[in-house]
Amino acid sequence: MVQQIIIADDHPLFRAALRQAVSEAVPDAEMVEVDSIKTLQAAVERHPDADLVLLDLNMPGAHGFSGLVFMRGQYPGLPVVVVSGSEELQVMRRSIDYGASGFIPKSAPLPEITEAIREVLNGEVWLPAGVAEKLDRMQADVTDFSDKLASLTPQQFRVLGMLAEGLLNKQIAYDLDVSEATVKAHITAVFRKLGVRNRTQAVIAIQQMEIDPSDTSLSGR
Repeated sequence: MVQQIIIADDHPLFRAALRQAVSEAVPDAEMVEVDSIKTLQAAVERHPDADLVLLDLNMPGAHGFSGLVFMRGQYPGLPVVVVSGSEELQVMRRSIDYGASGFIPKSAPLPEITEAIREVLNGEVWLPAGVAEKLDRMQADVTDFSDKLASLTPQQFRVLGMLAEGLLNKQIAYDLDVSEATVKAHITAVFRKLGVRNRTQAVIAIQQMEIDPSDTSLSGR
């Protein structure tokens, strides 16, 4: 059976590198490439039986770990490997805590990326050499908010992302091709699930998922 692998990264050159790694790891793999959270959601809906997602945390539409949390909540059987330019241990720790099946630094050489893909497809969790022991000594960093975020439906997650980008209800309605009344219903449901009362609180809440919420460190806190 042909394996399907979704490559989610907005940098064409790095997508090309990931394509090469996938080709070496799984020569007959079917690859689907996307460059935003929106196109990732569409790809997963088209390919619900995909075998692996290689996910960049910093794509358009992503708010740090929010894309990973959403994917793990909606598609728990689909392994997701984070591929990131960050090599901070706290970012790796949070990725694993939020359900990633591995973490590949973008600085990793091609043979290492290939090895990581093979191991995850074989059911293993992959981390760079020596990292697992360090992460074991760090405190887990799963927040209650991540569970709430994971409970959103795909459409509710899209609406939340648009709220975070500052779009008005009529703009969201136009982009999603739905009525403003439908948008208001989605927003009400989002607020209820997240335990917030207004747009400002929703945006502040999703900032918990940012890789660098303080803009001063990658500690995540």
